[in-house]
Amino acid sequence: MTAKRLQNITESATLRISNLASELKSKGKDIISFSLGEPDFTTPGHIIDAAKASLDRGETHYTPSPGIPELRKAIAEKLQKENNIEAKPGNIIITPGAKQAIFEVMLSMLQEGDEAVLFDPAWVSYDPCINLAGARTIWAQTARDDGFAPVEPGKYITKKTKLIVINSPCNPTGGVYGKETLKEIADLAIDNNIMVLSDEIYEKIIYGREHISIGSFDGMQDLTITVNGFSKAYAMTGWRLGYVSAPKEVYEQMLKLHSHSVSQATSFVQYAGLAALQGDQKCIDDMVKEFRARRDLLVRGLNKIGIKCAMPDGAFYAFADVSGYGSGEEVAELLLNKAFVAATPGSAFGKAGNDFIRLSYATSQERIREALRRMEAVL
Repeated sequence: MTAKRLQNITESATLRISNLASELKSKGKDIISFSLGEPDFTTPGHIIDAAKASLDRGETHYTPSPGIPELRKAIAEKLQKENNIEAKPGNIIITPGAKQAIFEVMLSMLQEGDEAVLFDPAWVSYDPCINLAGARTIWAQTARDDGFAPVEPGKYITKKTKLIVINSPCNPTGGVYGKETLKEIADLAIDNNIMVLSDEIYEKIIYGREHISIGSFDGMQDLTITVNGFSKAYAMTGWRLGYVSAPKEVYEQMLKLHSHSVSQATSFVQYAGLAALQGDQKCIDDMVKEFRARRDLLVRGLNKIGIKCAMPDGAFYAFADVSGYGSGEEVAELLLNKAFVAATPGSAFGKAGNDFIRLSYATSQERIREALRRMEAVL
């Protein structure tokens, strides 16, 4: 009765763990959740005020499908100034979240028989989106002792390779790709005429490193699709606001899919996004400062109790090696049921994550300390 294209697609592991945690919570258990990739901060007041003002102005109707002109222009200027990408408003689509942008990229770029390269481990939704497009995921090796940077990515390029996906800073590892790594990937893309999807949703949440956009490299202007959004940097996960900047040919195909599916991003949320880009950016600095303190507390605490965990350079995830206690799935289940600490098994992000769990430190320092105490007692 149902379509075959969905029969081999599993539900999101992060949402599954979150649902299990919610079930235990409903039974009265005090669950400390490290499962969802969601900043626990309130959306900055000036962004909320902008949405209210938009509603008061009656901006509750359809907008142009690719987005309001003001926001597309502001995003183009942001990409030009901050990312050194030659973006134009006419190549930008505003989407209901960056996830929708990635979904539209996959369906616009890939078809039956194509291959897309993912660096293992990778965010849970890339692989299902590739499969829904009818293509095949090629999992490329990374170096766990070198921030999970790609290892000889050229080995995974074939005549069928249509897309390379990069995510820096990375979910789940918190790894940040340096200029040398990005240059290697860019050279492969140029030499083989392969498009690169660069997911830069965590670009603002970075610690002592420089974020570099692969679209800024010579020769990559027409080979890079840059996806970003407002969820992480501005604590706007529930607002569902993302965007994509793509070469004209890709943009035109994406816009067909966009207009025939979601139509547009929510009207008044787009005006909130405009306020986010044009307003004071101190809110980001304050949030990153707190994330850094939480990162240091969690990672040092994990290593102290015998769980090996490298210090991540970006995002708000600790990717911890729990092989001394079992597989990632076994330890995640143990921690949830015995310590009432929810973490995501690393296997959800690819085979390279089998020995790991991902912990999102988007929770207070007080709760992190309590979680470490419980974990130590159980392990």
